[in-house]
Amino acid sequence: MRLAAGRGHLLAVGNARDIADTMQQWFEGGAADGFNVMAPVMPADLQSFVDEVMPLLERSDVFGAGRTLRQRYGLPRL
Repeated sequence: MRLAAGRGHLLAVGNARDIADTMQQWFEGGAADGFNVMAPVMPADLQSFVDEVMPLLERSDVFGAGRTLRQRYGLPRL
């Protein structure tokens, strides 16, 4: 069932800290440069992710809060 739920993608399961840690490990290990969140129950699970996981990712600088894609890639402003 877990394999089917993942649809070939990383399936992070656990509490907010577990999920944030998994995402951070993948990001820092070079396995991912971004994530698409596929919440199983909308909108409740997506709201939980935003409320509980995102603050942890912002504190660890994985999310890159306040930076634009242009800034992240060091591109000049036109």
